[in-house]
Amino acid sequence: MDLERIFNAESVAVIGATKDETQQGYQALVTLQEGKFEGRIYPVNPEEKSILGLKCYSSILDIPGNLDLALITTPAQSIKSILYELGQKGAAGAVVLAGGFGELGEEGKKLEEEIVTLARENGIRIIGPNTPGMINIDKGLNLVGLKNIPEGNIAIMTQSGNIALNLITEANLKSQTGFNYYVGVGNEADIKFHEYLEYFTDDPHTKIILMYVEGLRDGRQFLQQASKTTQVKPIVLYKSGRSAKGSKSAGSHTGALAGISEVSQSAFKRAGIIEVEHPGEMFPVAESLAILPMLKDNSIAILADGGGHATIAADYLTELGIKLSELEKDTRDKLSAILPPNASLANPIDVAGGTDRNPAIFADCAEILLDDRNIHGLLIVGLFGGYGIRFAKKLSFMEEDAAHRMGKLVENSRKPIVLHSLYDYAKPHSLELLRYYDIPVYDSLEIACKCVEALSVYGSYRREYDKEGNFQLSWGSGAAREGQEIIDNALAEGRKVLLEHEAKELFRIQGVPMTRDYLAASEEEAVNCAKKIGHNVAMKIVSPDISHKSDAGGVILGLKNEHEVREAFNTIIGSCNQCQPGADIRGCLVSQMAGKGIETVIGMKTDDQFGPTVMFGLGGIMVSVMKDVSFQVVPVSEYWAKHMVDEIKSSVIFDGFRGRPPSDKQAIVNLIQKVSEVAQAYPLIHEIDLNPVMVHDEGLTIVDARIILKDEDQ
Repeated sequence: MDLERIFNAESVAVIGATKDETQQGYQALVTLQEGKFEGRIYPVNPEEKSILGLKCYSSILDIPGNLDLALITTPAQSIKSILYELGQKGAAGAVVLAGGFGELGEEGKKLEEEIVTLARENGIRIIGPNTPGMINIDKGLNLVGLKNIPEGNIAIMTQSGNIALNLITEANLKSQTGFNYYVGVGNEADIKFHEYLEYFTDDPHTKIILMYVEGLRDGRQFLQQASKTTQVKPIVLYKSGRSAKGSKSAGSHTGALAGISEVSQSAFKRAGIIEVEHPGEMFPVAESLAILPMLKDNSIAILADGGGHATIAADYLTELGIKLSELEKDTRDKLSAILPPNASLANPIDVAGGTDRNPAIFADCAEILLDDRNIHGLLIVGLFGGYGIRFAKKLSFMEEDAAHRMGKLVENSRKPIVLHSLYDYAKPHSLELLRYYDIPVYDSLEIACKCVEALSVYGSYRREYDKEGNFQLSWGSGAAREGQEIIDNALAEGRKVLLEHEAKELFRIQGVPMTRDYLAASEEEAVNCAKKIGHNVAMKIVSPDISHKSDAGGVILGLKNEHEVREAFNTIIGSCNQCQPGADIRGCLVSQMAGKGIETVIGMKTDDQFGPTVMFGLGGIMVSVMKDVSFQVVPVSEYWAKHMVDEIKSSVIFDGFRGRPPSDKQAIVNLIQKVSEVAQAYPLIHEIDLNPVMVHDEGLTIVDARIILKDEDQ
């Protein structure tokens, strides 16, 4: 209800209204009047009697009756007193333009917290601060001052006013569709991305949501809401800052590799969000999803009037994972009857000059192709729209006729057509007709292919939605008393890192099969432990002060008899004492040697935006060198665990090679899910690193385990 009163306000106060045409306190009054806002407008400025024919009020308290919304254009230090007065007027919301808050450091953060607290005490929700404003185009509620906004059914959320202006400009120049809402999210101090998302999901006039995101204050709730939204309507998102490194140094391979980009990309994909790689793709992809039916199957046809464009389009789409289906025989026969003998009837289809004298043949070919049961969409590339310019003016009329026919084809077949044209810059009437019929036209072949990909990805997501992948955490679920005692004992000793045998024991308690491991505090104990296991053991130092065991000489493998065990124990203790004098050494862990297999790593890191996140990839030193890894935000269902295994580039190695049998991928899937469960069971765990995990043809072996606990501020 808070957002309903804000976006559909019946009364608006412009605080800091002015006659200065360069200020938003003036521009907002202009756009409110020009947009025919039917509600009440109250300029507030004690130094003016009226602005643009509107009576000015000396203070908020002088405004008659209640108030829905306020646009605050005054400096940051004035906001607290203004919010108090707005509370007395029963205002539902305030749009705070001023900067000088959390984006400027600790003092700014403190002020931001103070205004949010004050707003909540007075029943007010804040858009911003540090925002360009908000717009409801249908209602004429334009508090940004932007003019000539094309109307449509796309809602924009951005953390950049310039990005919004760029999107609006692009829509004006190249599209028939437009926008119904714009909100500058700003610092997200009060109203968060997921709350706007929920509102636009329920809004019947919004067909698609377009987002520019720099950071998320509550990434987990955003993902939860997004996964609900994308079942109803698409979300297109561009995330900036993807090249930035993690804000904190990590204590495990998982933490070091789980950067901003990798984690967010996997999370957005799982939530059904269409994430674009470049800002220039934002509006075209949103437009295509807003006006076209999604692909019912990942297969299309390419229709081209030149081999070069046909080949490039085929390359692009193949790289994007789009299938170019084989045409049915009946389709090939029908195309052969209307195209020259040298036309290519494979997919892509090259008309080979068959449209030079009559470009309306494009419509004939499109009808034949969309009638093919193997084809679920069509990409047309090349000169269409320019035949009247390139060859003869009379051909323009034929192109217009083809445009009419193709427009009706999309409506009747419910299969999308995307068109690339070299002549889009000239704005021929035939291309404007296509846009009228909701067929998007692009001058970039790469952009056109990206739009096809979006139609495919969103269609696939809707068909294969995994109900268990809803991002709902179950903190503390499945925790065992013995497991919690291990963590409590470490914390009581002032340790943030579990010793290897403690980490392994915790996983054993949680039902994960583990190798036999024994802690030996002396040479004799090491010998006895080796006898229990049966010789051929590994020995590793156990010390809370030594993180990298191998570097300290703290690991010796393949010990086959008592003499080797004794010698190894003394060598390890001596080497570690020399490497790190004064280290707290608890002894050596004597472990069963793992059998042959493929080294992998499975871990977990608590991401700053999304919370616990599981990683999988090749293990050992390869994880640091190759960085061939995949991520999923906890909880990880079996569906997404399998996806993690298949997603890494080297996944084929698990299918067997050079006479080696296939690896037990189901065992990997099971362990990924167990790591997800452990992360939820013990909220104090910050990172988990199981590296290496040897995957055999049957089962797997966790060779080393590391668990890092959270600091007080995490």
